[in-house]
Amino acid sequence: MSELAATAKKLDAADELAGKRAEFVLDDADAHVYLDGNSLGALPAAVPGRVDDVVRRQWGSLRIRSWDESGWWTAPERIGDRIGPLVGAAPGQIVVGDSTSVNVFKALVAAVRMAGEGRDEIVVDATTFPTDGYIAESAARMTGRTLRPVTPEEVPGVLGDRTAAVLVNHVDYRTGRLHDLPSLTAAVHAAGAVAVWDLCHSAGALPVGLDEHGVDLAVGCTYKYLNGGPGSPAYLYVRRDLQDRFDSPLPGWNSHVEPFGMRPDYEPATGAPRGRVGTPDILSMLALEAALQVWDGVTVEAVRAKSLALTDFFLECVAQYVPAGRVESLTPAAHEERGSQVALRCEDAGEVMKRLIERGVVGDFRHPDVLRFGFTPLYVGFADVERAARVLGEVVAAQL
Repeated sequence: MSELAATAKKLDAADELAGKRAEFVLDDADAHVYLDGNSLGALPAAVPGRVDDVVRRQWGSLRIRSWDESGWWTAPERIGDRIGPLVGAAPGQIVVGDSTSVNVFKALVAAVRMAGEGRDEIVVDATTFPTDGYIAESAARMTGRTLRPVTPEEVPGVLGDRTAAVLVNHVDYRTGRLHDLPSLTAAVHAAGAVAVWDLCHSAGALPVGLDEHGVDLAVGCTYKYLNGGPGSPAYLYVRRDLQDRFDSPLPGWNSHVEPFGMRPDYEPATGAPRGRVGTPDILSMLALEAALQVWDGVTVEAVRAKSLALTDFFLECVAQYVPAGRVESLTPAAHEERGSQVALRCEDAGEVMKRLIERGVVGDFRHPDVLRFGFTPLYVGFADVERAARVLGEVVAAQL
């Protein structure tokens, strides 16, 4: 056994989260390593039985009665409250439903409306996931504002009296860089603007502190570190003291104060339900609710500690196993600047990832030359990390 393999064994033996792995459906750890949870989380073992019950009993037998008897109608807020502790939000501020893109649109237009007239500029993270940029550009056109793309580091320097809203990613999806949510939010507020955060690559991997840091609005997906399944619904956070000012650009019957009144005039509901639009996607929503059971007895702080330990160990193993000069880490070494993934720049990265997957190490490739490896602390162990780096070294060496 190599020295690094021995170290991995000791770290796994001391891991307080190691038992959580059994709550997921995973391949034999000796043959497969799944490091793509930053794209699609693994299947929690409780989900298939829950979905079967939802389909066969709740839908198949109870049918329409399930809106009341099975709690379908209250699911968006109930599940939102389940996500709340994972992002530092007290109950009553998160509603689950729609896609991340739809929620970004709702949040950004509502933010501009909150900011009021006279503020004619939307600042957007220029390095953002493309959809956020597309939505921001459309929102700017629809509201008559100017879009100003800048890097997160440049945000404080461009804020001013013209700034209406700022949309930033908490963790960069390419590099895994963690941006400074507390200081950027404070800077946005000092300029009198509204802060909107995209939490897709941070929720479930590290502390967010929405309430603690006074974030105005936030959105996130649930199929990455929250393991909700492909296409699972996203969520929208609206800080409690802003909820009566949240003017959604997508008012629907589900967000009406009297949804079954079928009134021709729109009057918004109070609280988190203002973020709803149409009929909730019940099957995927209740699958998500079952998936969130894996968080029982787990703190985000423990997850963060293991995440940093896993990524530190991976970088150490890569340095030992991969021939010098063949890969370059794009992910910051400093813990305060790192999310829960490691991005490596590598020549012919697409072919390298293909070879890794053939050998049972699953990460992903981002054009043109980036290998991404996501570390989900609830089911990834240190032996996984050592094996992934060792196989990477072998694959890269074979190309020399």
